[in-house]
Amino acid sequence: MLSLQTAYPTLGQQIIGTNSNLLTKMLMVVVGSLALWASAKIQIPFHPVPMTMQTTVVFAIGMAFGWRLGGLTILLYLFEGAMGLPVFSGTPEKGIGLAYIMGPTGGYLLGFFVSAVVVGWLAEKGWDRNYFSTAVAMVIGNIVIYSFGLAWLGSIVGWDKPVLAWGMTPFLLGDVIKLVLASLMLPLIWKFIGKPE
Repeated sequence: MLSLQTAYPTLGQQIIGTNSNLLTKMLMVVVGSLALWASAKIQIPFHPVPMTMQTTVVFAIGMAFGWRLGGLTILLYLFEGAMGLPVFSGTPEKGIGLAYIMGPTGGYLLGFFVSAVVVGWLAEKGWDRNYFSTAVAMVIGNIVIYSFGLAWLGSIVGWDKPVLAWGMTPFLLGDVIKLVLASLMLPLIWKFIGKPE
């Protein structure tokens, strides 16, 4: 059911309980940021560009944690990167800290935050319970990431450059595969643990 009015427990709330304590929530945020860090470093050989699992983990964090904890998790990840930790894809080789965040890929990082919030909000409305609505939520999340990423990239390199060819088209096939995997994963987990009545 794609209700836009009724709040549903997220997968994380179902597993750890809706009234979990602050320490548990803090642990979720830290573990989520570490998962995002790891996903940025794992590169899967793919054509035309290697594929990381970052967007899949962003969507999983948003949907499993909800918009508040999901957003906090991405903010912690961005803070870790801003402090100079090599948490982003291509770091430290391509720079670290605020210099990296303010570079050409900075818009995608901001898009991660907004996407996790949007996807998390949709999950709290029950969009993570079946394959179709999960896929739609993740497509929306991907559009958010590309919107921020391309807008930032174009403003940095100039709109006279092939912004779409640099910042979107090489990644689309990989994104489709990741969206399919992620949209299958969450409803399967719900089936395994049992949806709340």
